[in-house]
Amino acid sequence: MGLYRYEDNDFLRSVIKCLVHLLAVVSLAWFIVYSFFGQTIVSGNSMSPVLEADDICLVNRLAYDLGNPDRYDIVLFERNDNGKTNIKRVVGLPGEQLQIVSNSIFINGKKLSDDRLGSISLPGIAENTVVLAADEYFLIGDNADSSEDSRFQNIGNVKRKNIRGKLWMKISPFSRFGPIF
Repeated sequence: MGLYRYEDNDFLRSVIKCLVHLLAVVSLAWFIVYSFFGQTIVSGNSMSPVLEADDICLVNRLAYDLGNPDRYDIVLFERNDNGKTNIKRVVGLPGEQLQIVSNSIFINGKKLSDDRLGSISLPGIAENTVVLAADEYFLIGDNADSSEDSRFQNIGNVKRKNIRGKLWMKISPFSRFGPIF
């Protein structure tokens, strides 16, 4: 009788060990998929030519759990006015002063020289100096003349808590597959 009891304990330990390993693998897989492979579909042409309407992109949600958005990152954020998500490029960082003058963006009085953003003919609220709080970002679409972004009152400065992740890869259509810069 003692021999059978030992075999039962050994079998039970094997089953428990197998279940623990399976749970660990499933948890790790869920973490990786949730963190790096969230998908979003681009709506409209406000990020053209980098992103076009109906492009499917991957979102890194973990990037901003471990750090903060950098200037020129393309981010997925939740709007305050309607709760929907949008995609825009980070231009202004916390604590900065931003103004759009003569179709150009000025940060703390210095003109941005990067060519990722085209000419901006409509400055919106950035016609006057916009001061970003310690937790706010100023976001603009690459195709600024066709973009509803931080220049408009209904979006305005975007709080850090509303930024959901960084877009890092276009996966569809396949002809546009590649990293996002």
